[in-house]
Amino acid sequence: MTDLSQAIAQLVDSLSTLSPIPHQLSVCFLWPEEVDPIEWLDAQPIYPKFYWQTRDGREEVMALGQVKTFTDPAAAENVLSTNQRIWGGRSFDGRTARNQRCLQSFFFLPQIEVARQDDTWTLTVNLGDDLLKTQAALSKVTMAHPTLSPPECHILSTEHSPSFPDWSAMIDRALTHIEQTDLQKVVLARKTSLSLDRPVSAAQLLKASRDQNRANFHFMLALDEKHCFVGSTPERLFNRHGEDLSTEALAGTIGRGKSAEDDLALAKWLLNDSKNVYENRLVVDDISSRLASHCQTLTIEKTPHLVRLRKVQHLKRAIDAALNKGVSSATLLDTLQPTAAIAGLPREDAVAFIVENEPFARGWYSGSVGYLSAECSEFCVAIRSALMMGDSLQLFAGAGIVPGSVAESEWKELDRKMSTLLSLLTPIPDSTLEKRAG
Repeated sequence: MTDLSQAIAQLVDSLSTLSPIPHQLSVCFLWPEEVDPIEWLDAQPIYPKFYWQTRDGREEVMALGQVKTFTDPAAAENVLSTNQRIWGGRSFDGRTARNQRCLQSFFFLPQIEVARQDDTWTLTVNLGDDLLKTQAALSKVTMAHPTLSPPECHILSTEHSPSFPDWSAMIDRALTHIEQTDLQKVVLARKTSLSLDRPVSAAQLLKASRDQNRANFHFMLALDEKHCFVGSTPERLFNRHGEDLSTEALAGTIGRGKSAEDDLALAKWLLNDSKNVYENRLVVDDISSRLASHCQTLTIEKTPHLVRLRKVQHLKRAIDAALNKGVSSATLLDTLQPTAAIAGLPREDAVAFIVENEPFARGWYSGSVGYLSAECSEFCVAIRSALMMGDSLQLFAGAGIVPGSVAESEWKELDRKMSTLLSLLTPIPDSTLEKRAG
C-alpha cells in the first residue's frame, strides 16, 4: 500500500498531465502507526489548518491551505462539486456591533485534506485554476512529526469575567427577567483568562484532550500561527446525510462522583431533578418547533438518557428528522444556531439579554464548527473550548439559568465544565525544573 509521501508524489505527477482539470483528486494510502495525526498536523507550515475527529472516533480529518474561502455557507453550497467539503464554522456574535473583530463565519475549501474513515486513509487535493499553487502546497507537506510533550506549565494568574459577585448579580437580573417577561431560559457564560509561565500550543492541549476526553468531538481551527481555537465538545449541532437529519438536546448537568456509588447517586438525582429535566425539555421543544417547517417527520426520544463524560454527566434526548427536499445545510445552521442549550428561550430575547449583560464577547465560543458538502454535513457546538495565544489562554463555559437556579451552584457547574480542558494543564515536575536550572 502507498505511504503518504508516495501518495503526494503520485498526485504531483498527476497534476502535470491533467486535461481537463477536475475539481478534485484522491488517493488512498497507509498511515504510519508511529505518527500521531495531531503531531503531523502541528508540523505542517500551511494555513489555515483544521482538525476534526467525530464523537464516535470513526472519522478524523486534517485540512490544510485554502483554494477558496467563504463567509456565507449558502454561497459555498452553490459552488461545491461532488464530494468537496468546506471546513470551518460560525461564531456566536461575530460581525455585530458588540464584536466587530470576529468573523460571523469562516469556511474554507482546503487545498489538501487528509482523512481517515474507520481504518481507511485518503489524501485529497481540491483544485482551482492555479495548479502550480496546488503543487507548491503539496511540496511544503513534511513528514516530520516532532513528539508533542504534555501541556505542562504553571498558571501565573487567573482572571474570571465576570467575577463571582458580578456573576451573582447577573443571575439575579436573569431570574427577575424570567419572572417578569417572556424569557424562559437564558444561558450565561464566563470567560476565564489564564496567564502561563510558558507557551502551550493548541496541538499540545488538543492531543491531551483527545487522549483523555473520549466520546467527544475534537476540533482545532487555526487561521494563523498565533491564534487558535480548540475544543472537545460532547454536543452535536446536527448531522445530515441527504435528507436524514440527526440532532439532540444536551442540557442538564451534574458532576462525576468519586466512587461508582457516588456516580450512580448523582446520575439518579440528575435524571429526576425537576430543574434539569425542565431545562432539557425547553431545548427539545425549541429544536422541534424550529425544525417543524423543514421536515416531513420528526422523532424525539421520549425521556432523557444519561451521558457520562470524564468530568460531568448530562441529560440528552436524541432527535431525528426526515427533511423536506431542498433543505440546505446553510438553512439548518440558520435554523438551529444558536440552540436553546447555549443561548436560551425565546432565542431573540435570550441573545439580547446575553449581549446586554455578559461582560465579554463570545466570538467562536458557543458557535458551531464542522463541515458542509452537497451530500452530507456535520457540526458540533463549540463548547468546552479555548482560545489560545502563546502563553495566554481563554477558557469558556456556560450554565442554563431557569427558575430555581442558584448563583453559587451554577458557578460550580462552570468550574466542572472548564475542568475538561483546565485539568489537562499539569504543573511542571520538579525534576524537569531542576534539569532546566542546571
